Amino acid sequence: MVGRAPWDKNHHYCGVCFTVLQNLRGGAEIECSLLFADVRGSTRLAEQMTPSAFRLLMARFYEMASAVLVERDAIVDKFVGDEVVAIFIPALAGDVHAARAVAAARALMAATGNGAREEPWLPLGAGVHTGVAFVGSVGEGRAAELTALGDVVNIAARLASAAGPGEILCTNVAATAAALATDDLEHRRPLPPTCHADSIVDDHGVMEFQLFFTRS
Repeated sequence: MVGRAPWDKNHHYCGVCFTVLQNLRGGAEIECSLLFADVRGSTRLAEQMTPSAFRLLMARFYEMASAVLVERDAIVDKFVGDEVVAIFIPALAGDVHAARAVAAARALMAATGNGAREEPWLPLGAGVHTGVAFVGSVGEGRAAELTALGDVVNIAARLASAAGPGEILCTNVAATAAALATDDLEHRRPLPPTCHADSIVDDHGVMEFQLFFTRS
């Protein structure tokens, strides 16, 4: 139909409704799950190859990450340099959005070779957090885009920054929401300083210091 095309943030869905939401500056505070994944040591990688070769490497990462995330009903929020940001909302991923985010993080690790016997073709670290964020149109004019804002986003970003190659750091909130079996995972205490533990507080004002670690 005229004017209808796949949504650029997830081609499984028509872009019309999301474009209308974006143009009308719509949005709401909803519970969702955030996944950040970025390349570890990208500066060193860039130093070891030509700019064109590095661009091809990042293009391979972008294409692979998009496919993994779209397959799990994510909103591919953005690619920023060597990092991908994904939002999992109930409207697309259902009530299992946290489980989808964890599954996507594991799939990204597997697709980049992290956890394999050989060296990964791209070392990756990831962070997952679940909570209430504003999801909707942000920005003005043609610069407006559908994205997520709030502390839940910041926490997921900090977790990804703290994750080493092949690591997925997941908050206790996200692990519980995802029904993740944690007995065989590494429990980290306290949070890395870059995660600002004092900003992760549950409904009773108790700091969540627990992180979970897993490899693909």
